[in-house]
Amino acid sequence: MILRGLVVFLCCLNLGVGLWWALQREKPVLLPPPVDTGVGSLVLLGEAGPPPTPEQADTAGIPVPVPADVECLTLGPFATPAEMRAAMGALAPHVARIEFREVAAGESRGWRVFLPAAGDREQALAAGRALAAKGVNDYYVVTGGADVNTVSLGAFRDLANAERRRDQIAALGFEPVLEARPAAAPVWWIDLASEPGLDWAALLPRREGVSAQALECR
Repeated sequence: MILRGLVVFLCCLNLGVGLWWALQREKPVLLPPPVDTGVGSLVLLGEAGPPPTPEQADTAGIPVPVPADVECLTLGPFATPAEMRAAMGALAPHVARIEFREVAAGESRGWRVFLPAAGDREQALAAGRALAAKGVNDYYVVTGGADVNTVSLGAFRDLANAERRRDQIAALGFEPVLEARPAAAPVWWIDLASEPGLDWAALLPRREGVSAQALECR
């Protein structure tokens, strides 16, 4: 009796295994219907490759609108990347080409012209008002840091321009100081190409300490 039951059990087990294998056979792959010539096939998002990088994009057919009579300038220095980005955002809609560059620590940062520190903030503001009364409006009263209460009259990349600014202010009866800017931290400059006569100073959100120098167009 026990032997007969074992034989029946083994037969049922074999039938179960055979049925399981029959159900696991690979289903036929259904091919998509043919498409017309010149029509691309549908690609799922998960199957698509990554989008091309800007360097891989074909931009050869997009013209760069550079005016025929172009003027190139370099503006700066900007003390922080945030100041530089804000200036580029304000200038970009009005120029044909714009880019920035960083002057690393250890390189020459040019020269600055300023009135020495007054006794207190009120005296510094009074010096600023005296400059304005003489027609000098591009100055900045420093309100913090090591140069607090000085009156900045501009930062210059070329020594000749710094000396010209110093002599201009001295001719009005003031005693400006010209000194090399320390290179303790990097600064940023903006190079641009635009139509002649661009009023860049009116476009900048902050223009204290920023000057413009002519740049050879490339």
